[in-house]
Amino acid sequence: MWIVASVLSAVFAGITSILAKCGIRKTDSDVASALRTSIVLLFSAVAVCVVGSYVQIPSISVKSWIFLALSGLATGASWLCYFRALSLGDVNKVAPVDKSSTIITVLLAILIFNETKYWFVKIIGCALIAAGTFLMAKKSADGEKTKNSRWLFFALLSALFAALSSILAKIGVENVESNLGTAIRTVVVLVLSFIVVFARHKQADVKTIDKKELFFIFLSGVATGASWLCYYYAIQKGKVSVVVPIDKLSILVTVLFSAIFFKERLSIKATVGLVLITVGTVGMAIFS
Repeated sequence: MWIVASVLSAVFAGITSILAKCGIRKTDSDVASALRTSIVLLFSAVAVCVVGSYVQIPSISVKSWIFLALSGLATGASWLCYFRALSLGDVNKVAPVDKSSTIITVLLAILIFNETKYWFVKIIGCALIAAGTFLMAKKSADGEKTKNSRWLFFALLSALFAALSSILAKIGVENVESNLGTAIRTVVVLVLSFIVVFARHKQADVKTIDKKELFFIFLSGVATGASWLCYYYAIQKGKVSVVVPIDKLSILVTVLFSAIFFKERLSIKATVGLVLITVGTVGMAIFS
């Protein structure tokens, strides 16, 4: 079941990137992130009520609270960076760099959780993902405006924080029902998102959001919520070094939809890069 959950997480995550891009054409990325997180929290709260895991709250250990909170902070930072990167660059370039968090996560899982089975396959897979990411993120032949090159910086930060989030979450949900763990993390993300919005005095922007973009932000939040519930169930029940690579195959969904809706075509180099990322990811998933 955790393998199935990982696949579903990838599908929903891939759709999320497209919906998020549609929701930040005019809307400030920090405001969009805060609103999206609100939807995710609502989605998570419903799941907690349905399974009745809220009764577990009094028995959650201090260790779990700390690591879930840290995971939430890392996730919030990753989201803020990812939304910023999406607002500055193409989905087809931002997504693969963000998904390179797989490399960091797998290496940390080997070191921290001793997931050393087929470690050589994982190392080769990481190398393929790194090479593929480089090819996909490489500037297009027609050049890229210097002022927009900042997307790479924010995409790399997003990847780093995403990797830390997965590792911290694995520790935090060890003895906590996965839906409840997701909800707790989301509360932290929500608080962080709104702190950023108010600190930058962007709260007034909420009133001026285009209704169409607000709709896409809402759908993005629903897709993210579904992805998270599946992902953290898989993280709790399975191996991090297997779950994360499968989840990152969401890039295939993202690339497909970005080509359909945004007409973002892949160059030959980018296509080769996508193949390398896919082969590396599938190889780790199969042999792990």
